[in-house]
Amino acid sequence: MTDRGLDSDGYIAREGALSRVTDAFAPVVGAARTRIAESFGPALLHSAYLYGSIPRGTAVPGRSDLDLLLALRREPTAADRTAATALGAALDAEFPQIVGGGVLLSSEAAVLSELERYDLGWFLACLCTPLLGEDLAGRLPRYRPTSLLARETNGDLAAAIPGWRERLASGADAGSRALARGVSRRLVRSGFTLVMPRWGGWTSDLTASAEIFARYYPERAGQMRTAAAVARTSAAEPAVLALLIEDLAPWLAAEYTAVHGEKTPRG
Repeated sequence: MTDRGLDSDGYIAREGALSRVTDAFAPVVGAARTRIAESFGPALLHSAYLYGSIPRGTAVPGRSDLDLLLALRREPTAADRTAATALGAALDAEFPQIVGGGVLLSSEAAVLSELERYDLGWFLACLCTPLLGEDLAGRLPRYRPTSLLARETNGDLAAAIPGWRERLASGADAGSRALARGVSRRLVRSGFTLVMPRWGGWTSDLTASAEIFARYYPERAGQMRTAAAVARTSAAEPAVLALLIEDLAPWLAAEYTAVHGEKTPRG
């Protein structure tokens, strides 16, 4: 792989652009822009962003999600989160091209905070495409694929494992799309960021991420490729999820902490 996702100065290049949205998803993005403005309004909404496969131009009709991030002028309230959930659900119900509509909420202040500089701030600056309002990326630094970035993005993997185990043990959503998607994507992204500083670049491609990880940890390559396969389809048998949660995840969390340390605690 020659393209390592960096600009000419060695910083992570911003992914996605509205110009990359394919014709199949253009109506979805247009409706999202209109509904966001109607639901939140200029007094509350600072800016809105699109991320994921749709702005990267790799979305597949009937298989891809619509992913949105809204930065509000104040901290989100319970009512704001209810409105965001309703917005995502309405778009999902209206457009068969997408199989889910997720809306993340944050505040302008949180995005720009020192605490979130190498997590949410990096996410917005490098992985999000501006949709409405002032682009907060202009008030954030540029980023390199460093151990600090690895630590602050995925250095809290261990904290997610107990919840995954509980959900799997309950049987309520074992094998469900939500659990399979969440577990597999988090593991693949954590596997990639574990080796990101050594590889010296960035990618959001899940298949490529698993293969890059495999170069450095060949003994775990098979499990990471399984996780990537689950991530692409968001479906897995309970036994496969159990393997990922009970074997790959604890090992990966321990190795991550040993290599990069733990993420700065949030309040």
